[in-house]
Amino acid sequence: MEQQKNHTFSTLIFFLLLLIPYTFAIQPLRAQELYRPEQDLGELFEQVQLQHVFPDSKTFPDATPLLPPQQILAAYRQQKDQSGFNLEAFVLEHFEMPPQPATGFTTDTSLSVTQHIERLWPILTREPGADGGSLIPLPKKYIVPGGRFREIYYWDSFFTMLGLQASNETELIQSMVDNFTHLINTTGHIPNGNRTYYLSRSQPPFYALMLRILAQQKGKEVLTTYAPALRQEYSFWMDGADKLTADNPTHRRVVRMPDGSILNRYWDDQPEPRPESYREDVELAKESNRNPEEIYRNIRAAAESGWDFSTRWFADEQNLSTIRTTELIPVDLNSLLYHVERTLAEMAELEGNKAEAEKYEKLAKARRKAILKYNWNEEQDFFFDYDFVKGGTTNIPTLAAVYPLYFCMAKKKQAAAVAQKLEADFLQPGGLVTTLNRSGQQWDSPNGWAPLQWMSIQALRNYRHNQLADEVTQRWVEKNEEVFHNTGKLMEKYNVVDMSLQAGGGEYPNQDGFGWTNGVLLKLISLHPELLDMTLEELEMQN
Repeated sequence: MEQQKNHTFSTLIFFLLLLIPYTFAIQPLRAQELYRPEQDLGELFEQVQLQHVFPDSKTFPDATPLLPPQQILAAYRQQKDQSGFNLEAFVLEHFEMPPQPATGFTTDTSLSVTQHIERLWPILTREPGADGGSLIPLPKKYIVPGGRFREIYYWDSFFTMLGLQASNETELIQSMVDNFTHLINTTGHIPNGNRTYYLSRSQPPFYALMLRILAQQKGKEVLTTYAPALRQEYSFWMDGADKLTADNPTHRRVVRMPDGSILNRYWDDQPEPRPESYREDVELAKESNRNPEEIYRNIRAAAESGWDFSTRWFADEQNLSTIRTTELIPVDLNSLLYHVERTLAEMAELEGNKAEAEKYEKLAKARRKAILKYNWNEEQDFFFDYDFVKGGTTNIPTLAAVYPLYFCMAKKKQAAAVAQKLEADFLQPGGLVTTLNRSGQQWDSPNGWAPLQWMSIQALRNYRHNQLADEVTQRWVEKNEEVFHNTGKLMEKYNVVDMSLQAGGGEYPNQDGFGWTNGVLLKLISLHPELLDMTLEELEMQN
């Protein structure tokens, strides 16, 4: 009898020990245990942001409290009405400001731009762990964009990985994929970035494309390892789809179209000012004369798109105060989710699950049909976002139109029409402009962005528009190299219209390199070595 008891006890202990890794894997990321500055600091946070204590609104959310937040808040409440109270001095006493890593890095413009980027990878690499502030800890190394962007960013990282692939940094790619998998497993999705204030939204779903890069390096079988995580990410984007009806056609990120098909939109669950842009959002809401929650929701949804901000989201095509992101079916988002469905089908095939493979193929086929129906405008011969409130395409031309070509969803005739418009209207001396609208917003003309150059170039190649793809590549690489040799910097974005000017909108301090700019440039040069990998001396000889 005693032996049986001991056996039962041992079995119980064994199963408890099995559960420990899962418990501790999830435990650190439970939202209530994480530092949420906008929540934990209450009116202190609000006053620091509204009184413009720091020039950059992101500084304070990234600062680390030196005492438990409730103690700091209590001290603030006790001292704030005292004579001579200084808010900035109080903050500096109770918080450690975000660190600026001392790299000792010095740009050498006599080097080629590829040599410069190769030197930058270690500088932009961060070790696992957390700083005790709003940073969500990650288990492995990762690359940050740089400068004020001190954390990992979701869609940025895919384009950074292209450069890591060109550098043959396979293990770093693996580490970054594992970090994103960790975020899916512990938070239920991939947040905008690994900060607690980003948890309520994601970014364009590029995780499946990251897995493709890893599979190129390590073999297609690697896809099955990450199938559960991709299924979970897909569930996040499709949450509530099974409950939609004609009378209740929207829920979070899913929208039921008039014909019953399901497409997606960008969304954020918290209709509040963004902590990292708190003052700016509050001021915009006041100026707009709209319901503040409506403004905050649409601002945050645009932040989830990565295009923050662009007139593609504005009702009047000019003013941020008319933003209406949640009323639109973005052509790029739905093309990405088509690729997710196709990848899930392939994963199921690899797992030998034919029924599941057929399910996802059917979903992908239905989505493609819906995109070609709703996002394609026959009269304009172009892909646009679809306004499901007004019942028509927005007819605001943007580079988002290349996504159906990137994923080979467009018909040949449609692809030819898109290519023709890119060449006629979007192609500029420095590459492709993001939109045709000059608004002062950073995701509009005259700016060009590395991720959209990459998507456009590959989209054109898919349909054999190679001459135009080569032209875009050459103009973009030349622009990047010229700015590097003139300034020693690789920029977040470029003015591709006026070659003598830098880009405008959303200004941040320049840095030696920017994550996705580094990645796309290095990848393009690796694919087209004839295109320019020049040192300063060679450039001067050419000129």
